[in-house]
Amino acid sequence: MAIRLTPPTKNVFYLSIVCVVVALVLYLLGVLGVIDGGFASISHFAFWAAILGWGMLTVGVAMKGV
Repeated sequence: MAIRLTPPTKNVFYLSIVCVVVALVLYLLGVLGVIDGGFASISHFAFWAAILGWGMLTVGVAMKGV
């Protein structure tokens, strides 16, 4: 059984993937010390970007079939 995404859920899925990638990049740059400003502030932004991506993915699943 293949997964078929309708246009609204496909766009929400892609946006959630972008948010998760941004969160991972921010986290890794904070861990490696590439970005100044303190690890806590960078990981704080990475956390909220990951939460936003998860929330968008949840909305996309809820919109399935709409």
